[in-house]
Amino acid sequence: MTADDPAAPTRVGGMVRRLDDRRTLSRDPDRVLPLASVGKLLLLGEVARRLADGTLAPDQPVDLLDDDRALGGTGLLGLLSPQRWTVADLTTAVAAVSDNAATNALLRLVTLDAVQELARRSGLRDTTVHDRIRAARGPDVPPTFATGTAHDLCAFLADVATGTWQGRRASGLLRGWLARNTDRTLVADTIRHDPWSVAGVQVMNKTGTDTGVRADAGIVVGRHTVVYAVVAAFPSGAERAAVGELRRWGTAVDRLAGTPGHRSTSS
Repeated sequence: MTADDPAAPTRVGGMVRRLDDRRTLSRDPDRVLPLASVGKLLLLGEVARRLADGTLAPDQPVDLLDDDRALGGTGLLGLLSPQRWTVADLTTAVAAVSDNAATNALLRLVTLDAVQELARRSGLRDTTVHDRIRAARGPDVPPTFATGTAHDLCAFLADVATGTWQGRRASGLLRGWLARNTDRTLVADTIRHDPWSVAGVQVMNKTGTDTGVRADAGIVVGRHTVVYAVVAAFPSGAERAAVGELRRWGTAVDRLAGTPGHRSTSS
């Protein structure tokens, strides 16, 4: 499949799945859309796989290049003094604040080819990373960082949630990183949880924000475990409506997860 025509009106692909009874809500879940930084899930996945099998060490040093630091956009490392960070530092920065400099440094370390191969081995039919993060995209490079479908992302996250993706250690590493995400403004905004508490409802997610794109994919553990992925691609001026759409999906996630104050739909 190919990504939809970017000149079209707002396009949404979404899926929510409760794992214990497989109850599913969806809207165009196989629609291929730009993912923005949600594509960084696959990079984090490749790093988790290597840490789990011992082919990469968390304390391995990685240099930031001047090009990494000049990227701008989300993140902090490009604004800080150190030129060298560990793999563990970089994964934390990508997961917590979607750091673009850390993303490119890790992508250079593990290679784009390896991330794309991980997507294929994980059974993702229409979801992959196409390129590194760039401040501007010309005609000679891929038009976007990553594209994919809500269906693929939910299948991937279901395996991560249950520990069947690349084994329990790799899955656990990835879940731990996603739990550190500081952006809960999209789907997670309407899921009743305390992002700073280790007790109660747990949200593990990755968001993506780019011109004309808002995306959020994650795992929610309440009375039930739920996985979700929602992507909205929209024309100029429609950002507020797109964010509102993602937050409406969050209400559905909240209901299916059976968070405190919401009667479980299985009862």
